[in-house]
Amino acid sequence: MKETAHVDTFARDRLPARDQWPELVFDLPELAYPERMNCATELLAGAIGRGRGDQPAVRSTEGVSWTYRELEARANRIARILVEDMGVVPGNRVLLRGPNSPMMAACWLAIMKAGAIAVATMPLLRAKELTDIVTKSEASHALCDARLAEELELARPACPSLRSVALFETDAPDGIEARLAAKPATFADVPTYAVDTALIAFTSGTTGKPKGTMHSHRDVIAACDCWPKHTLKASPDDVFTGSPPLAFTFGLGGLLVFPMRIGATTLLVERPSPEALLDVVERHRPTVLFTAPTSYRAMALASRGRDLSSLRKCVSAGEALPAATRKLWKDATGIDIIDGIGSTEMFHIFISHRDDDVRPGATGKPVPGYRACVLDDEGRALPRGQVGRLAVKG
Repeated sequence: MKETAHVDTFARDRLPARDQWPELVFDLPELAYPERMNCATELLAGAIGRGRGDQPAVRSTEGVSWTYRELEARANRIARILVEDMGVVPGNRVLLRGPNSPMMAACWLAIMKAGAIAVATMPLLRAKELTDIVTKSEASHALCDARLAEELELARPACPSLRSVALFETDAPDGIEARLAAKPATFADVPTYAVDTALIAFTSGTTGKPKGTMHSHRDVIAACDCWPKHTLKASPDDVFTGSPPLAFTFGLGGLLVFPMRIGATTLLVERPSPEALLDVVERHRPTVLFTAPTSYRAMALASRGRDLSSLRKCVSAGEALPAATRKLWKDATGIDIIDGIGSTEMFHIFISHRDDDVRPGATGKPVPGYRACVLDDEGRALPRGQVGRLAVKG
């Protein structure tokens, strides 16, 4: 094992033995990363260094708009709150709880800057589910949207590891917003190793209790440099929006780290129902949309008379995309949906269509940076046309 910048080595200590790891393949030139890497530094300082500092980084439907420089300053101040006020040390797990919002994004980046590990949770989770996540991750600190604090407070008696909670989206004198004013806008990002764990993402629990999957700083940036670059092919002038929560890796990728990696803008929507997304597209004119097949179907059926002409890329994942839904959306907008398979364990999409290479009823091809095949129950590769288990590495 390489060295670590983590003082709290909880995550590293719980990785399997090295000979039990999957094969990690980094066979593209752009995936040759340095030994030291902090993904927040790559995303924020990287965009500013490429001349995007005064461009909008994150917006909300409520009128918030922060440039890359403003987002970096906000994340720096929150990182200082974590370290100076809350006592966070590198490797601590920080529970993050809130709907998609600029403050949620800034808090996630601050956790990365502090060298801690983000454990983001879906807004709808109740005390029992939160208790399971806090207990499994042994989260010691939490940043929570004040509007979602009740369930976290109900969970706290059963969560002895959780020592400190700070609330945002509040006017309270001890809230994060009130504390920001007293903090400088600078922060020395912790020089984490590329292989240090950056986040623990919990699965949806379809095969039993949710499991915490650990992803490194390198994993986050590698995901940015594979599917977005080779398949999505968005530009710095694009505006991303959509429905998946930032606590879900589909949302963290598509609505935060992917647009930031290319210096684009993300428009975060707190309550992204299909009807609300139609309103967002008409009013705010995003160009790249991420949502699930059920939402595309509902939006297509309600799209008559709506101006969706700003959209140029539409991405579907999270469940199978029926051919009928693809056709409905194409008829409504003229856009072929980019469909993909991803998983929490792999962080994001690893098999996908391109929008110029669509075969309805098929999921696509392995994304550059990943390898995939179909295996039998004994792990042997099957010939074309045989049903088996999908295996992927990257």
